[in-house]
This record gives sequence, C-alpha cells and structure tokens, in this order.
Amino acid sequence: MGRIKQGLNYLFTKPKIEEIEKIKLLLTVEEYNIFIDMDNYDKVHSMGVYQMVKNDDILNSDEKYLKLALLHDCGKEKIYLLTRIKKVLVGDEILDRHPKLGYGKLKEIDLKLADLILSHHRVDGDKKLKRFQEIDDES
Repeated sequence: MGRIKQGLNYLFTKPKIEEIEKIKLLLTVEEYNIFIDMDNYDKVHSMGVYQMVKNDDILNSDEKYLKLALLHDCGKEKIYLLTRIKKVLVGDEILDRHPKLGYGKLKEIDLKLADLILSHHRVDGDKKLKRFQEIDDES
C-alpha cells in the first residue's frame, strides 16, 4: 500500500511555494539552486524528511543534518516513475549511484555536507547518521 501511495505522490504531489520560501533561508544560494533543480517528488520527500529532522531531539540542532534532509537525494536527477518502480523490483544502477552523484554536486560547496550525502545509505556507527537513516526510511 505504501508503494502505491508513493506512486500517486510521484504523479500528483507538488511542493508548496510557502514551504520552499522557508527553506530558502537555510540554504546557501548554491545549495538552494541544487534543491530547486530536484524532481518535484524528491523535493516533497526531502521537505518531509526536513520536517521530521526539525522535530527530532537528536538532529534538530545540527544545521548540517537539516541541510542533509533537504539535499540528500539531489543526486537522483530527474528519475521517471518506471525507473523508480524498477528500483523497487529489481534494483537500478542509476538510482544506486545517487549518493555519489549528490556528493559530486556538493563537494566544492560544503565538503562535510557532501560526505553526509555520500554516506546517507551506509550503515555505520555514527549515531546521528543512523537516526537520519531511520527518518529517511520512515518518510
């Protein structure tokens, strides 16, 4: 049922302009341009992750994790619904590379943020990153 909801969200969800204006205050101009270039589905997903991070006692005071919430999927480019379905069913090489592609977009802007994007699907001992992964998986 959750996958059907994701498919419908992909087709019909658009980010709210007033929410985009709020996050514009957090991101640098370069980061904001990367965010704006993301697919609408990924923007909406990232804004949901951002709201959860803002409400999380472990992550809400760390600006890097607030930015990570908004930019963690920036490496997905413009991925069509069929590619996303393929990823769920059998995997997809392009989607699997999105952390590395996101790292490439941000490494010259903010290396620490780029490193977090590169690692956001890896399981390691970092308490904050582990909590971020749980939030990302929930949304």
